[in-house]
Order: sequence, then C-alpha cells, then structure tokens
Amino acid sequence: MLSLTTQNDGKLNQLINRLPEGLLVDSAWMNARGYSTALRSQYVSGGWLEQPARSVFRRPRGVLGWEQVVISLQTVLDQAYLVGGRTALELQGFSHYLSTDVREVHLYGPEPLPGWVEKLNLGVHFRYHNSGRLFGDDPVTTGLTNLAWNTESNRGHSNDPIHGSVKQLPWGAFEWPLAVSTPERAILEMIDQLPKKESFHQVDKMMEGLVTLSPRRLTKLLHDCRSVKVKRLFFFFAFRHNHGWLKHLDPETFDLGSGKRVLVEGGRLDPRFMITVPEDLDGPA
Repeated sequence: MLSLTTQNDGKLNQLINRLPEGLLVDSAWMNARGYSTALRSQYVSGGWLEQPARSVFRRPRGVLGWEQVVISLQTVLDQAYLVGGRTALELQGFSHYLSTDVREVHLYGPEPLPGWVEKLNLGVHFRYHNSGRLFGDDPVTTGLTNLAWNTESNRGHSNDPIHGSVKQLPWGAFEWPLAVSTPERAILEMIDQLPKKESFHQVDKMMEGLVTLSPRRLTKLLHDCRSVKVKRLFFFFAFRHNHGWLKHLDPETFDLGSGKRVLVEGGRLDPRFMITVPEDLDGPA
C-alpha cells in the first residue's frame, strides 16, 4: 500500500501537470480532483501554490495580471468567457483611438463571472455582459468556440475566426491563447454600450480607423445581432466614414426595425437610419 507521503507526492505531480505556472483555479476545481483543504494548505505552506484570494490558487510565476485570470477561465476552468468590446479592440492594436490604460475588462459569456474574480484586486474592473443578449446565434453560448485549449497537451482548436466572432491572441512567455472578439464583433459590442457606457466621439474615432473589416464576417454578425439600435448605429458610422467594405453590405437586407430611436435627448435625427445622435457629430467626419 502506498504511504500517505507517496500518495501526496503523486497528487502534487498531477497538479503540476494539470495546472500551468501562473494560471488560476478555484476550490471547486481542486475539490473535484481530490485536493482536500488540508492538502491545499500544505501546498501553500510549502510554496507550491499561492493563494491570491480566498478559495483561489495558482502555481507561482511573476505578477498576476488580468490576462492570466481570463486565460484561466477560458482554459483550465473551461468556462466560456470572451474578451470583447473596447478591451478586444485595444488588444488588437486599436488603442491609439482609445485610452491605452486598460481599466475595464469587458467579458462576454452565458453566465455571470465567479465571485472570486473581483476579489483579486488587480487594479481593473471586470465588466460582465450576457453574450446571448446581443447575438442570437452566438458561438460563445452554443459552444462553437475555440476556447477549448488543453493545457496538458498545449493543443486547441484552429485560430480561424468562427462566424466572424472569435480569435486567439498569444499572450505571455508561454503564448497562452487569449480568446477575444474579432474587430467585427468587438465594434458591435462597443456600439451596444452607447450612449450610457461609451462615448459617441470615441466610437466615431474607432469606426474611422476600422478600414479592413471583413464584409463576410459583418454579414453574419449583423444578421445574428438582436439589437436594432446597434445595427442602425453601425451603418450610421459606416456611411459617415464611407469605408470601402461598405459597398458589400446593403442595409436593406438586415432587419433595422421601424420608427425612431431616441438615443440622445436634444440630439439631431439622422433621416436615413432614424436615430438621434449628438449635434456635434453633424456633417462629414
């Protein structure tokens, strides 16, 4: 019969194989794999694990950042959260149109974030959005994503964007896959935050710089989009900047609803898409 010490050594070796350095797991993950409270305390005391917050553990490696939290959710913990909106655009090189300091991390998924995420005190706010509210045929909620990365074999699905929605960005020394919204999806997510959570002027500057969007991906996303407001605003900004890809998209082929949409009290009404926008957006960009 194996001694208790030998069994514990075997459990530690399994943990090292299952949990990459720097990534996080919670107590539920540890319990499901047979790591008792006493054994976890032993690993923490021995320096094998760190405990950055109550019920959260990681193998030590460098300073903990928000990227490791998200990658841990997407890979080790197998939870379908996607970095989207403003954050996804920042990560893909459009930060010169926005603030370069990430203070909010916009995450889209079918369920609210675990409570321990905000207890990590990383200097950023994780803002959760229900991914199924904006898109009807949403790969985040249907499971058709490239989030399933096996941390033991270091293998996952293709990085080809699925339905125009999801792509992977390599992050850190190990190039862990960080799943984010493509620019086509991210700009629709950012527009969805108008007018309360985002600025018309920042979205306008962002749209001005999105000169290489894919009409094919946009077509899929716009048909899936549940929000009349988002679709009307998208076309308003697109025509305002007269992007080349716009000639491949006909607004009349999408459901833009009927009637006026008052988004800005005292704003001007755009006669083509019947939405109110700020007066100082009047005229050409």
